[in-house]
Amino acid sequence: MSDDMKKTSRRGFLAAAGKVVAGGAAVGGLAASAVAKEAPLSCWNATSSQKWDETYDVVVIGSGFAGLAAAYEAKNAGSSVVILEKMRTPGGNSIINGGGFAAAGSPLQQAQGLTDSPELLATDMVREGLGLNHPELVKIVAEQSWPVVKWTIDEFGVQYTDHLMQEGGHSVPRTYMTPSESGADVIKAMLAKLDGIGVPVRTRVYVQKILRDGVDGRVKGLEVRTGYSFPNANSGKVVTIRARKAVVLAHGGFGQDVPFRLMQDPKLTGSMDCTNHPGATSELLREALRIGATPIQLSWIQVGPWGSPDEKGFGLGPHFAQEGAAMFGVWVNTTTGKRFISELANRKLRADIIMSFINKGQNCIAIADANLQGGVKNLLPALIERGVVRQFNTWDEIAQAYSIPADALKKTIEDYNRYLAQGKDEEFNRYLNKEAKPLGTAPLYVQRLLPKVHYTMGGVNVNALSQVTDIASDQPIPGFYAAGESVGGVHGAVRLGTVSGPTCLVFGRIAGRNAAAEKPWS
Repeated sequence: MSDDMKKTSRRGFLAAAGKVVAGGAAVGGLAASAVAKEAPLSCWNATSSQKWDETYDVVVIGSGFAGLAAAYEAKNAGSSVVILEKMRTPGGNSIINGGGFAAAGSPLQQAQGLTDSPELLATDMVREGLGLNHPELVKIVAEQSWPVVKWTIDEFGVQYTDHLMQEGGHSVPRTYMTPSESGADVIKAMLAKLDGIGVPVRTRVYVQKILRDGVDGRVKGLEVRTGYSFPNANSGKVVTIRARKAVVLAHGGFGQDVPFRLMQDPKLTGSMDCTNHPGATSELLREALRIGATPIQLSWIQVGPWGSPDEKGFGLGPHFAQEGAAMFGVWVNTTTGKRFISELANRKLRADIIMSFINKGQNCIAIADANLQGGVKNLLPALIERGVVRQFNTWDEIAQAYSIPADALKKTIEDYNRYLAQGKDEEFNRYLNKEAKPLGTAPLYVQRLLPKVHYTMGGVNVNALSQVTDIASDQPIPGFYAAGESVGGVHGAVRLGTVSGPTCLVFGRIAGRNAAAEKPWS
């Protein structure tokens, strides 16, 4: 990694991200001539005589964490900015996510006597990602994980609880949680701040073409449909928008696009539920690839193991299954009455084994008791009312309700409590939370488990400056940036839970700053 890229870390993060773009843009400009000789220019659309209906310095596509962070930084750097969102309301998947943000080496960890570091987070990411992660991108996310959470506090007034959550694959608890246990707390605060500084979020705007110049290879704008009505691609009025400096992709993943995800992974059929909002589809990724963006690891699609068959989409079940049972309880196969994996293993391992049981006609449940900790306690009334979680008084009641061998279930609980007492999980070497107490205090709570399509690790390739690279030359495409779930290479084969939020915010900031520092093309 070059010295300039290294400066994107820690204290020099934003300053370096702004300074180094000058060199990056120059490289992109040099590459354009090479790209122009090799790529199918006729498909790029833009020409020197292109007519434009609207003009902004920076155009951001998508209104989740990444898009709002990019817009905020670009505006603060002095650029005119617009955010385009195809759905009727802003926020994307970010507004319905679980509200968790992994932050390594944070003050809250230090106050609770937990030893952590960006290096340990990076190690966790690469280990669980099976080494498919791009190292320079991992390094930036890990080093900026706590600073970007602090940024949401300082810049937008976001609040977090004093309870650290631990998702699967993390070595230690390191996740800050919003009070509502939803990303909406962050999105609403960011939207309010953007409105205050004059950045419009235009909803129902569908991007149907990215306009790349066939002569200099630069992305110069977009062809969109305003007044779009999802999912009718022919609805609305066609308008062209010029981006004098850059376009930033922050459109999210494609988990709801069954045909496209089936191309990548034939196991993920339409019968499998998805946690994403309905607009998490592939059309803008396809468009980026059409104009020459490099695809990365599109077949790595994450299935969340903690879903519930008793609710649609993301719902509330993941909070109980992860924050309640995985941290302070157990997951059990109902046929055997036994635990079957570390409840804090990575998402892929847990989802794969649960699906293997389901394919054999077996089911799995998550169990916690009255001693569960954190904000999930506040969600219990809603979870019970919706029928996602059921309440019991004894192990025998649970065994009868789910056709579990009662003696085997009780032995499982006895073993788990013994592991807690001795501080070591002899079966699966699970991390045992310091706040965990022996299971058995009524009421006892149970949720059925059903894996659901959750996150697409693949996307377009970017460098450390969030510049999208060209498939013909491996050089940056001038005027083209990306951040968030639209990008591949950060997470590899498995994304660690609650690392998505920091990733989106960190690279959204980088993309916004560098997009604003681009030299206008007209």
